Amino acid sequence: MTRDDLVGMLAGQTPACGPAREALLAGGTFDIGDTLVPARRHFGVFRRRLQRTRRFGIEVPGLAESVVIFEAAGDEGLRLGVIKAPDQIFWVYFNAAATMVMACIGGRWQGKG
Repeated sequence: MTRDDLVGMLAGQTPACGPAREALLAGGTFDIGDTLVPARRHFGVFRRRLQRTRRFGIEVPGLAESVVIFEAAGDEGLRLGVIKAPDQIFWVYFNAAATMVMACIGGRWQGKG
């Protein structure tokens, strides 16, 4: 997959997609793994993270929306990618063939106070 391919796939699935696209366009690096993990496993992990972040007043861009996406995807295998920029990181979840972005989480964390 090329950088341009990935930029084109980040189409607003979650609020983190726009900033992830901008990070790529600004020269951020990316890597896409080969392992497939059922979406329901991501759902369980990220549902707990969402509960924790809400309790502490931390806003993680795309987290709440991704939990809903993971729940709906059920047993579908998802492939994980990472976009890194100097002051940001994004976790990008693709369909099994890595031809479509399903969800994106990350960016800059915002806490209370």
